[in-house]
Amino acid sequence: MRTQKFNDGLRGRLRYAVTPAALLDLLAIAPILVTFAGSEAFLLRLFRLLRVLRLARLGRFSEAMGYVAEAVRSRGHELCLSVGAALVLLILSATVLYLVEGEDQREAFGSIPRAMWWAVATLTTVGYGDVYPVTVLGKMFASVTAVAGIALIAMPTGILAAAFSDAMQGPKANKAGKDDTRQE
Repeated sequence: MRTQKFNDGLRGRLRYAVTPAALLDLLAIAPILVTFAGSEAFLLRLFRLLRVLRLARLGRFSEAMGYVAEAVRSRGHELCLSVGAALVLLILSATVLYLVEGEDQREAFGSIPRAMWWAVATLTTVGYGDVYPVTVLGKMFASVTAVAGIALIAMPTGILAAAFSDAMQGPKANKAGKDDTRQE
């Protein structure tokens, strides 16, 4: 029904040309057309980023994106709790390392915000290696923080995996239930 209003020849094409989706597509390809004309304007290069929005439009056609959205929506409270736990652990570990290492390494751990860089790198299991504790107590606490970081990464991963599985099983269970009632 919706495509019918765009099938009226030139009038339908013009009607489509002013829809938000068509205007977004025009903005996304306009820098390419202008580049071919010879202009290398910086502002138009920035508009090239709008091409990413075209990819985002494809998400609504994907069944998997629906499952991901349903998984996040159904487990929002658990995910918020894990983010809260991450923030508490981040602040706690940065504070402890500031207290333990602050005197020995003023550049790296001279303040809690500076120590947060180390805490983020450790808790996310990135571990750049640019900042690390040198005292025995600092190394012991860093070990505990690193293990807690692994658990911290695993918690939302497990929550989302279970929710994604539930979201995928929901339509299958509903379909199986409908098939059983038809056979009766």
